[in-house]
Amino acid sequence: MNSPFKAFLIDQDENKKVSGRLAILDQDRLDDGEVLIRVHYSSINYKDALAATGAGKIIRRFPCVGGIDLSGEVVDSSDSRFRPGDKVIATSFDIGVAHHGGYAEFARVPAGWVVPLPAGIDLFEAMALGTAGFTAALGVVRMEDNGLAPSNGPVVVTGATGGVGGLAIDMLARLGYHVVALTGKEAESDYLKMLGAAEVRLRSTIDFDKVRPLEAGEWAGAVDNVGGQILHWVLATMKQAGTVASIGNAASFNISTTVFPFILRGVSLLGIDSGYMGFPTRQRVWDRLAADLKPKHLAAVTRTIAFDELPGAFGAFIKGEIKGRTVVKIGA
Repeated sequence: MNSPFKAFLIDQDENKKVSGRLAILDQDRLDDGEVLIRVHYSSINYKDALAATGAGKIIRRFPCVGGIDLSGEVVDSSDSRFRPGDKVIATSFDIGVAHHGGYAEFARVPAGWVVPLPAGIDLFEAMALGTAGFTAALGVVRMEDNGLAPSNGPVVVTGATGGVGGLAIDMLARLGYHVVALTGKEAESDYLKMLGAAEVRLRSTIDFDKVRPLEAGEWAGAVDNVGGQILHWVLATMKQAGTVASIGNAASFNISTTVFPFILRGVSLLGIDSGYMGFPTRQRVWDRLAADLKPKHLAAVTRTIAFDELPGAFGAFIKGEIKGRTVVKIGA
């Protein structure tokens, strides 16, 4: 079978200018892999917008079909774990950056990147969650494994209006945590409380330049999507034996801090690598996302666009104008 199909192809010209466009490809253009999937849905993450516009050096080979997330139905498989008709999820690894991704009607990927769709979510919900949901859930699971529990005290979420931040608030609130959302967007306070934040703290109320190595301990846990001075403040304000999930670098990939939170309060700083987290943890996290970590407000924070709308959708992400999640309906 070599039927032509539609795909969003990212390429660069002789001047190394990156751009993306809808194109028609043949299936023999797909990359190697044991599992051929008819894609039903994908999603837009900030990483996808950086890749598609060239605003970030994300793509590692050209041309490349974009889209780091996909869900769909198995068409063919040489791996005995998957059969035609199986509903599956594939996110992360090299998908959409060095291996043709989810912005296509068909995708062929290695079997080791594929997760059977758990009972409790459908293919649309899987992409409403996508990499953002998987990352947030992985952070929660890692912190729980490190001893975090609702009885330990409040959890702060930085970069709260972003895709990962908002989903993390919803998940933590559902589990019974007292969640404090840290944001620079006062106008989004009601939105954050709708997601489950018990309190909203504005970044403007904190003088990050004057944060001492240790401040009064406030947080049993923290999900940090920002890095830089904010992560330094988070570490300085952790309670004894607190745990921090470092997920993003929206403000900076640098951090200037001291060892005091670690050696005087026993704080743990956990790195959350959702890109290459393997099995069985990957399956465990998706199973939780279909059960007790499934956000209560997922539908309310998700919008859907048609495949043909995709090329014009990335600019708003680069400008920071999008909150919540965006699902791309690819086919079926």
